[in-house]
Amino acid sequence: MEHRPAVLALENGMIIRGRAIGALGAEAAGELVFNTAMTGYQEVLTDPSYKGQIVTFTYPHIGNYGVNPDDVESDRIQAAGLVVHELSRTMSNWRANASLASWMEAAGTAGIDGVDTRQLVRVLRTEGAMRAIISHDAHASDQALIERARALPSMNGLDLTPLVTTGSVYHATAESLEWGYGTTRNLGRRFTVAALDFGIKRNILRRLVAHGCDVTVFPATASAEDLLSINPDGVFLSNGPGDPAAVTQGIATTKAILGKVPLFGICLGHQILGLAVGASTFKLRFGHRGANHPVKNLETGTIEITSQNHGFAVLPESLPQRAVMTHVNLNDNTCAGIRIADAEAFSVQYHPEASPGPHDSDYLFNQFVDAMAGVVA
Repeated sequence: MEHRPAVLALENGMIIRGRAIGALGAEAAGELVFNTAMTGYQEVLTDPSYKGQIVTFTYPHIGNYGVNPDDVESDRIQAAGLVVHELSRTMSNWRANASLASWMEAAGTAGIDGVDTRQLVRVLRTEGAMRAIISHDAHASDQALIERARALPSMNGLDLTPLVTTGSVYHATAESLEWGYGTTRNLGRRFTVAALDFGIKRNILRRLVAHGCDVTVFPATASAEDLLSINPDGVFLSNGPGDPAAVTQGIATTKAILGKVPLFGICLGHQILGLAVGASTFKLRFGHRGANHPVKNLETGTIEITSQNHGFAVLPESLPQRAVMTHVNLNDNTCAGIRIADAEAFSVQYHPEASPGPHDSDYLFNQFVDAMAGVVA
């Protein structure tokens, strides 16, 4: 493997030097964030919610089990770049068909390793997620890279859903999905679900299908009339990148859907549901990203270990009377779930499909199916 220098330039003026990985000679630019998961780097990098972001992993050794065609959440690497302490030069897994380095190279994705990621994460926790550039250009001026990082657009006010949503309506059924985990459910019929795609993960579709749903996926710009045209039993609002307040069409569509059929939202979909009922959202200092975040279900008292990936949250004190906070993030007491009492709608600020992550929250798919089936909790 060719070794060449790389530079990570942060908008706060910090310069970190390391080794170039991935597509040598390429460049990455975006918001620098960190993820605390120990595994699942392939799922993370292909998660559309990371569009426009450079990901650094707190776990020091990344790439040791390679990559394969199945463990992807979309059809390409979505993250802008990758920062790691050590990229594994070898891989060992019977499912792997390529190394992480070669996979990034084929995708044209730049990265940097040899970084003290503990130090870097301390900076991000203290100062917040910030804009950054990874450069493999040995002749690039440090100050010029810093100024370019500062010139990148802020996530505040940024609608990135057009970059990750589907270009056309498509159907997700058991036959069209490669694999899945966990139990399946059969209530004697299948439920028709209209999913609004703000950057949907494949494993969300797998879990919906496993729980008895036939899903029709619509672009983020779809109207309420578009969704209701298939006479759905329920509507699903997906995860996605960027500032939820900027996704004005999605908010309008959700307002028009509320109360007509049961509705379930995840992550960006959760934030959009909150905005649709009049709540406000705000940008977290460094976000929640990882597969080990504790959440308390306020309705049952149960503690769930959850998979999370978001940089914005719903402001609890802005929730209207019709919206009840159902879950709380135990790391910082932010809102992690809401229920709209008069509209058969609920949402969570984490990923119950958990790819990667634990399966503690898979019950939420059951709740959605129960609502569509008219089962009283």
